[in-house]
Amino acid sequence: MTTPARRDRLVELYNEARDCHQCPLASTRTKVVFGAGNADADLMFVGEAPGAEEDRQGLPFVGRAGQLLNQLLGEIGLAREDVFINNVLMCRPPGNRDPQPSEIESCSPYLQQRIALIQPKVVATLGNFATKLITGSPTGIMKAHGTTQVHVLGGRAVYVMPLIHPAAALRTRSLVETLREDFAKLPELLATPSPQEVEDARAADEPVMAMAAAADERDQLDLFG
Repeated sequence: MTTPARRDRLVELYNEARDCHQCPLASTRTKVVFGAGNADADLMFVGEAPGAEEDRQGLPFVGRAGQLLNQLLGEIGLAREDVFINNVLMCRPPGNRDPQPSEIESCSPYLQQRIALIQPKVVATLGNFATKLITGSPTGIMKAHGTTQVHVLGGRAVYVMPLIHPAAALRTRSLVETLREDFAKLPELLATPSPQEVEDARAADEPVMAMAAAADERDQLDLFG
């Protein structure tokens, strides 16, 4: 699919999502929070679900957790306009309760399609729900955070970086520095050829030095999935 075609399909998907009534959250939401940012981003963040302010504005991570996310992005030389930010759920659970399995099941196809259309190199999962869904592993975020994984998402191999959710870091201030240290790993990961590029080069039997170096580096990572 060409870049213009991907963008057009992303707009179509957004319009479909605005009319989604596949789960009961449709009856309590103010706005669908589809996601926002660069449609060609190499880095995608996947959070849990919209909060009250996100539900009101229809945009992800615009509250206090979003302010921390913006700050941490700035510290690694990025801005919101450089990345794509979305959540597992597009509608706010009442009272900010945890997402229910049926709600995650209903929303997951939209998330998978966004990943397939944006084609990020790195998917950074924020918190337990996003990490467990994307990795398909029951491993909790406090054990998984900061360790690069490789998974096939949207039909392509990508790096997955589990991160502590900014809201959790705000509740437990000692975790802010942990989150900052994990964020600091993202620039190097973004500068590395993607797992899909490495696999494509291997399949084509191309002796590309950068690809070989990336493959060697990837083999040294603690990858699973």
